[in-house]
Amino acid sequence: MGQKHHYRVTTPLPVSVADAFAYHERPGALQRLTPPWESVSLESSDQSLLVGSEVVLKTRFAGVPLRWVARHTEYDPPRHFADTQVSGPFARWNHHHEFRERVGAQPESGASLTDLVEYELPIGAVGDFFGSSIAQRKIESMFAYRHRVTSDDLQLVARYPSAPLRFAISGSSGLVGSNLTRLLTLLGHQASPIVRSMNQSSSEENGGAIAAWSDASEVKKLNDVDVVVHLAGKSIAGGRWSEQVKQQIRDSRVVKTRQLCESLASLKRKPNVLICASATGIYGDRGDTVLDESSSLGDDFLAAVASEWEAACQPAVDAGIRVVNARFGLVLSVAGGALEKMLLPAKMMGGKLGSGKQWWSWIALDDVLGAIYHCVQSEGVSGPVNFVSPEPITNAEFTHVLGRVLNRPPLFPAPAFGLRLALGEMADALLLASTRVVPRALQQSGYTFRFSELESALRYSLGRDRLKSEAL
Repeated sequence: MGQKHHYRVTTPLPVSVADAFAYHERPGALQRLTPPWESVSLESSDQSLLVGSEVVLKTRFAGVPLRWVARHTEYDPPRHFADTQVSGPFARWNHHHEFRERVGAQPESGASLTDLVEYELPIGAVGDFFGSSIAQRKIESMFAYRHRVTSDDLQLVARYPSAPLRFAISGSSGLVGSNLTRLLTLLGHQASPIVRSMNQSSSEENGGAIAAWSDASEVKKLNDVDVVVHLAGKSIAGGRWSEQVKQQIRDSRVVKTRQLCESLASLKRKPNVLICASATGIYGDRGDTVLDESSSLGDDFLAAVASEWEAACQPAVDAGIRVVNARFGLVLSVAGGALEKMLLPAKMMGGKLGSGKQWWSWIALDDVLGAIYHCVQSEGVSGPVNFVSPEPITNAEFTHVLGRVLNRPPLFPAPAFGLRLALGEMADALLLASTRVVPRALQQSGYTFRFSELESALRYSLGRDRLKSEAL
């Protein structure tokens, strides 16, 4: 027999016990709370916490693929639920989730969440000797992530009281769209994907897909929508930019956005707000100049595309729809985008790109989601809004901080000529251009960033934070 281990952590939450429990009970909670750096995917679930319901996860243990089957064993809403491992990487795993009112707090804003795990490692004493410290670190990192996500998400519930809204989201399968859909569901809203055609969607999840570029009958479905979030567009980082690729990049943004906005303008019941993606590339390569939403625009390819992209929203503006042009900076998530692509070079001690003096304006994925929700709930916000952290950073410093978090010093820089040789025009536009952007509109409208400092964002995203067990 191996040693019995216990892990217990408690976090205060800014909502009622009922709201905290409801967040965990809604579809998508498990995916939202699974750390992105773990190789875990959901194979099956009935999205229930009821006794007897099971979740099947695909994961790896010591590099070996396996299934982790968990069964719910206790259900006492809104106070408690529990699950146990049926099969998986541990010899035994029992997990209790408890929700209580905090002493002295108001019932509507004073819950606490306690996670208590009892576990044993496989192979008895041998497993304890070789794996105890590894398992402890992984558990502490996992719950640091889970409790931070839970607390931050429920801050949105506390700060922006809202009746349930219906959202329609294009690009809902992408990095931002998929995570936004999951968050909105957990906050009690409904999110429907906007697709090019019904062939693109095979299910009726989240209220059913809307083929907004299909025909009039599909467009009419948008009459029931309160908020449209338009994120779709061809990736600009998919390879070298031929003239054909550049035209596809432009058309996927400008033409499709104009068509969507014309459809929204024609509706009998129009949405209250349209959040339309844009990019900080609209400012061009500007050296050390600090740029906010009032700054002049650039004149290169990406700046021209972004400018036309925002102009394509005019039919919605003219129809009285509040439009927010979300100028995204470098979105950081280990689950996709630029950070995911940087990890392997960084682990091999890759360093700065070109001179390293170019400014990168970044934003954590969870702040993208939070800022979108803030803009939806803040009626005074419209027009261009920079989705970047308050602290832009040079490429050289970025790679230094990433290397420090990974414990890999950035020793091998990538020269500009090599990047241009490999990527052509895209190297200058995406990697070597300097755009020092600040989030003036978000700050002035009262948005509170989850992550304003790069190292804390990277430690959170890469599982370098740990939440120690309470004394038992």
